[in-house]
Amino acid sequence: MTSLSLAAVGARLRLGARLLAPSRHLWAASTANRGGELRISPPSVAASYSRLHTTARLAQYRAKGEMRIAVIGQSLFGQEVYRLLRQQGHNVVAVFTVPDDPVTGRPDPLAEQATSDTLPVLKYSRWRKKKVSIPEVLEEYKSFGADLNVLPFCTQFIPMDVINFPKHGSIIYHPSLLPRHRGASAINWTLMEGDSRQGSLYSGQTTGWTLDPFSSRESGEAVRMIEDGCAPSVPQWEGGATYDQLWQNKDLAQIEWDQPALGIHNFIRGNDKIPGAWTHVQGQKVTLYGSRYVDDREPVAGEEMEVDGMTSPAVLNEDGIYFFGSDGKKVLVTQLQLPGGHMIRAHMYGQTRETGKTGSEPGGGGDGGDSARLVEGHPISQQHRGPIRTSSGVERALMDVTRLVEEVRDATEVDLETDDVYMNPTFEEFTRVMVLKNRGGDEAGFEYHPAVLHANNREIHFPHQIFINGQFVDSISGKTYQPINPTTEQPICDISASGAEDVEVAIQAAQRAFDSGPWRTMNARDRGKILYRLADLMEEHKEELATLETVDSGAVYTLALKTHVGFSVDTFRYYAGWCDKIQGSTIPINNARPNSNLCFTRKEPLGVCGIVVPWNYPLMMVAWKVGACLAAGNTVVLKPAEVTPLTALKFAELTARAGFPKGVVNIVPGKGRVVGQAMTDSYIVKKVGFTGSTAVGKTVMKSAAESNVKKVSLELGGKSPLIIFNDCDLDKAVRLGAQSVFFNKGENCIAAGRLFVERGIHDEFLDRMVEEVRKMKIGDPLDRSTAHGPQNHKAHLDSLLDYCEQGVKEGAKLVYGGKRLDRPGMLMGSFEEPMPQNMDWHLVSSHNDINKALHVSEKLDAGTVFINTYNKTDVAAPFGGFKMSGFGKDLGEEALNEYLRTKVVTVEY
Repeated sequence: MTSLSLAAVGARLRLGARLLAPSRHLWAASTANRGGELRISPPSVAASYSRLHTTARLAQYRAKGEMRIAVIGQSLFGQEVYRLLRQQGHNVVAVFTVPDDPVTGRPDPLAEQATSDTLPVLKYSRWRKKKVSIPEVLEEYKSFGADLNVLPFCTQFIPMDVINFPKHGSIIYHPSLLPRHRGASAINWTLMEGDSRQGSLYSGQTTGWTLDPFSSRESGEAVRMIEDGCAPSVPQWEGGATYDQLWQNKDLAQIEWDQPALGIHNFIRGNDKIPGAWTHVQGQKVTLYGSRYVDDREPVAGEEMEVDGMTSPAVLNEDGIYFFGSDGKKVLVTQLQLPGGHMIRAHMYGQTRETGKTGSEPGGGGDGGDSARLVEGHPISQQHRGPIRTSSGVERALMDVTRLVEEVRDATEVDLETDDVYMNPTFEEFTRVMVLKNRGGDEAGFEYHPAVLHANNREIHFPHQIFINGQFVDSISGKTYQPINPTTEQPICDISASGAEDVEVAIQAAQRAFDSGPWRTMNARDRGKILYRLADLMEEHKEELATLETVDSGAVYTLALKTHVGFSVDTFRYYAGWCDKIQGSTIPINNARPNSNLCFTRKEPLGVCGIVVPWNYPLMMVAWKVGACLAAGNTVVLKPAEVTPLTALKFAELTARAGFPKGVVNIVPGKGRVVGQAMTDSYIVKKVGFTGSTAVGKTVMKSAAESNVKKVSLELGGKSPLIIFNDCDLDKAVRLGAQSVFFNKGENCIAAGRLFVERGIHDEFLDRMVEEVRKMKIGDPLDRSTAHGPQNHKAHLDSLLDYCEQGVKEGAKLVYGGKRLDRPGMLMGSFEEPMPQNMDWHLVSSHNDINKALHVSEKLDAGTVFINTYNKTDVAAPFGGFKMSGFGKDLGEEALNEYLRTKVVTVEY
């Protein structure tokens, strides 16, 4: 038996690890043999167990530091365990590790740390020869008189003479003792054979089970229990155990396709990353990694590829490569290793790999220099000027990759992953990725064919195609349309016009991203980091976004910069902070005696959400709805207003640059009756968030009910009244009155469409209001002195002119404007208390006398009430109306609930 056929345990045995004692019993925190399964208990249970089986503590080890510990191992994890033991005051007498790297001469991290602490460090290339301990090595080890061995991570074969020498045996970390399979390749065999009992299980993962290695802290806890004499001793259970052959021979890892898809999936993941399951695709030998089991027989669109031994062709598309089992179900492979060791994303198979200059590579200036210089000096770069291979010296290569990733993160704060090394195995390719990541993004979202706009003394590049699954693409029909600049009444550019078939593709991409992508299952804090990164990019590009908003919608540039864009940035930052604060609750319920019950709730994302936003605040409405939706873990298909799609498409580009996984955000511009209807009719979409007219809102509700009874929230604006009483501050009332009507050109869902002025001040208020309006400069919205730009589009302007004409015909007095001067007229009325209460819309109201104002606010059937102010919205305050103004809330914590569902879980124990 070797050390690789053993495993050790700390206070918790997450890997089924054990601690071998000289009596051939196993030290363990707590174990129980129930029904043939070794069950693991937490430290609190272990303490109770030990009290039952230990009559007295070992007095000679009560004081910390008396027990002599030998640390045998390597790697960063070995270094971490060693540091912890030293910090806890344990007496480490010697460190035994591997020799220095033969190429770079660099010592192992554990050796570096122990040497700096002036401890004896012994470096053996081997401990035994022909399965017999090397005498001089064994004697040198014994000379330190260790009472306990701690092996945090060790790739060498350690003789049993060493394992059993200390009076308290050895704590050995290695996942080689699992419920069924034992030995150095226990994990491989457990995965390949799809064992139902393995190690720890994270439920809900489509890719199968995940081993959760015990931490350095738990290693320290195990040492403490042994030192205190309270670690229990139980026999090792051998029932049903198998000792399988070492599984590292690449020749044995060829995939047999004549089996169900689940068996193929298990075989691929059981060989990932060593030795690597392989097959021949299009006559080329490739190794498959990153397998996902797809439990359906639905057809897959893409390029067909011949695979040796598989009866039907594989399918290559943007997801990767789909392989088919004998049962017709699928296995999706996301990574490939080509001959020569080159790793690529599976969806790139057959494409020419670009490795050209980025403009900021080493020696070329730019902002990637620090990262490149660090990589240049790293041992892995010196050793691997060609492709980085792991076919030999696997453990050392993996350790070097991990060290490289950690050191680059520490030195540059670039969020690097180990896959960035494997997918870019030459120094030049890796440096290119470093440069791109140091700029705040990666290759995704950078490559598209932009439209170019010259406006506001700048040249702006922006997307003009549909955004689906992380790519800008033309519509399936090839149709386009031209949004009009309301200032010049000239076309801006050609925009791809989405059809119902494009919406279906986008919905499918969003569904795949939700079901099998990382967005929903990633750490909530990591999701927040991506949203923060998006907000930072929006702020970085705020002048571009504000210019696009102005050209597209006619918004005054200064307002677009501060409100349209500034409020959007604040919204995404607000919801980024909410990501790791979405939580359920525990509920005290009556217990089912003699048992007990635990009842708790979980807040879960809904799935694919369809978002439809209006033309008055094209970007801000995206932020209000999409921010909460994404923070909750959903995926999005968004339809911008047909007349104002530009900032939504630029937003899509920024999501790609921010690192959003493919399919999480999809943008489909086009006609509402086509695109919006396809969303509301979809059985996959679980929620529709709509801002628009009341008439269309009713249609949305009907379609949602007739399809899959999807969740709906409606923000329908309304004819908001501003109520001004006799005792008001008239100067302030006039100023707020003008702002309430004309803010954002009056294209505001809470614009005061009606002003109710008490009779006593009506005439004076009207005169002063006209004078206030005369001061407004109407003109080019890019002119910094302009207060009122053009109306958003011609249909809207025509409707305003029609209302003015209709009001005059019905007896109203037009006191100012009313002609086609790019501004609406203003209709005034008067009232005497009590005010009427039979109106269908009440969204906003305002007043001065606080007692009277609060009394009136209680009586108003309105969702939003302002007192002594107007338009005072904030990201933290819920926003929405009542009655014909819709239901549901944007902004604040309440908006999150629009994109979450509550699951109740009740447990009896």
